Amino acid sequence: MEINELLKIMVDKRASDLHLRVPSPPVLRIDGELIPQQELPPVTVKDTEKVFEHITTQSQREAFYRELELDFAYSIPGLARFRVSVLKQRGTISLAFRLVPFEILSIDELGLPQVLKELVLKPRGLILVTGPTGSGKSTTLAAMINHLNENEKKNVITIEDPIEYLYRNKKCLIAQRDLGDDTKAFATALIHVLRHDPDVIIVGEMRDLETISTAITAAETGHLVLGTLHTTDASQTVDRLIDMFPPSQQQQIRLQLSQAIEAILSQTLLPRAEGKGRVAAFEVMMANVAVRNLIREGKSFELPNVMQLSSKDGMQTLDQALADLVGRRLVTREEAMMKSSHPEQLKKLLQFQYGISKV
Repeated sequence: MEINELLKIMVDKRASDLHLRVPSPPVLRIDGELIPQQELPPVTVKDTEKVFEHITTQSQREAFYRELELDFAYSIPGLARFRVSVLKQRGTISLAFRLVPFEILSIDELGLPQVLKELVLKPRGLILVTGPTGSGKSTTLAAMINHLNENEKKNVITIEDPIEYLYRNKKCLIAQRDLGDDTKAFATALIHVLRHDPDVIIVGEMRDLETISTAITAAETGHLVLGTLHTTDASQTVDRLIDMFPPSQQQQIRLQLSQAIEAILSQTLLPRAEGKGRVAAFEVMMANVAVRNLIREGKSFELPNVMQLSSKDGMQTLDQALADLVGRRLVTREEAMMKSSHPEQLKKLLQFQYGISKV
């Protein structure tokens, strides 16, 4: 079967990912679950090599055979874009395709916290969207950029690996830089972007010390910077950022981060209780005076307490979000417990606020 036909099946079945790996049949991830397509024949070595040749350029193939891994975007006009990851396993090529729809859904259509509309219109500061792989961080960022594009005249520059959602200029002027094709490294790209008169900078992934340091400095000096991290909640995010730096610099970074941070949004996806689709749970931390003080003083472990007591400001912990979803019968108690970092605390919330003590 041709790869474009497989990708059409992927879209038709509303799968988020397609895996081609020898010697399994093609495998789709649907609502978070891996489902082998048993009606299709097992993938052979020749199949993966043929697909790889079909979807890559000569320079991409050279990069892959040099580095033994490759990330890039692949488009089928009229269908969708796909983020492609290629690597070697047991001497064969393994391919993973992540669906990136052409259409960018709005904050309202995705059911994201309304406070995101306010955050993305801020003139400066650092906003982080965090969560495990596949939790929808890119989709959330795209919805925020789309809202900005419809409401403000800003110069927006993104640095992505690879470019996923494609933006059309509405009110904003948007430039998208692809790691590999348009720039060699996040940190280098970020330094040069600062000379390109940006109002808003999107960093696809804050993965190294230099990128994080430059992003914080950019946020301090009058730019709005949005980035992603693979952390599960606000406390862990703050600790991860600080721990990236040598001990001698950590107090200075705490001070800088406390001044630059505007919000941390942590998200995770859970299967719906009725069995079709998934629903997102969001932890929201806004940088008020108490939050900034705790970050500066190295007391990130106390951040959940501030979030719990600041619901009027749009804040909530992940456990509060999970309890709300269980209370509205959108997800099961078991699924919520599996996603919670503090199951005992979630048990108490469910019992005292919703009277739910068991399944």
